[in-house]
Amino acid sequence: MEARYLWPEDYMADPSAHVFGGRLFIYPSHDRESGIPERDNGDHFDMVDYHALEVLPDAAGRLDPMTGKVVDRGVILRLEDVPWAKRQLWDSDVAERNGRYYLVFSAKDASDVFHLGVAVADRPEGPFTAEKEPIAGSYSIDPCLFDDPKSGECFIAFGGLWGGQLQRYRDNAAVHSAEEDTLPDGTRCALEPQDGEPALWPKIARMSADMKSFAEAPRDLVILDENGEPLKAGDHARRFFEASWLHFKDGLYHFTYSTGDTHFICEAVSESVYGPYRYTRRLLEPQVGWTTHHCVSEVDGRWWLFHHDSAPSGGRTWLRSLKVKPLE
Repeated sequence: MEARYLWPEDYMADPSAHVFGGRLFIYPSHDRESGIPERDNGDHFDMVDYHALEVLPDAAGRLDPMTGKVVDRGVILRLEDVPWAKRQLWDSDVAERNGRYYLVFSAKDASDVFHLGVAVADRPEGPFTAEKEPIAGSYSIDPCLFDDPKSGECFIAFGGLWGGQLQRYRDNAAVHSAEEDTLPDGTRCALEPQDGEPALWPKIARMSADMKSFAEAPRDLVILDENGEPLKAGDHARRFFEASWLHFKDGLYHFTYSTGDTHFICEAVSESVYGPYRYTRRLLEPQVGWTTHHCVSEVDGRWWLFHHDSAPSGGRTWLRSLKVKPLE
């Protein structure tokens, strides 16, 4: 089945889709034409606000992302309303806890370092009010919030290479913080490991009860190959690059992610939320455009792959459009 473009009226990307109180919401990043030249560090993805989209039920009350009318509930958070953030409101996700809604998002501070922030609302359509400071000890991009059905706890997975700055960190500490990952003499610093070494891993941590901090130090979410060995940095067709997403199905934790420069969405599974995860398959082949970002969500008993591409903008990688299709 061909994928559906969900919101052709504007350029939006990086979807996270959730059913809250019987209503289906999609929380995307909001692309715009900023005039910044295209670069590997992602400066041209210069987004300044977040919207909430809602897929309305049909006459029978069914929620169907392929046919339901999509409405824009408007801006839920603006860059200017985040006290600590300087620019680039990148990927985000939303979770509900105790009747309140928590938007965790990635943005750059005054030093152009990515951190994760929290904003809170009383309704899933917002508006959201940002905390004055980012999550203590947070770094990099692409947060995914996951309600663990086994423990009842909320977990966060995050991280992204290159412009997402994950390569600047080891053991949760910054080892290189310059705006560019190149020293003045041209030496590359704190980049991905060598091809034969284990890849850099996404991070996972349990969230605090108030959803405003990590309840523990982030851990590596390790992905193993068919031989039980950690994926290598040189395995660009399978190693993690960005776009963490967790869902639970058939007694297993499913971690899906983007391979970045090879443009696949891949899946790995585990019996434990912390892993290790076993690589299983590709969920999505390369799309038009450079980035590949997604979520996997259950809606009315069916599973869906929300994602994006750049076909409607003529392949301009920073102007992306939301899509959805059934997931088998």
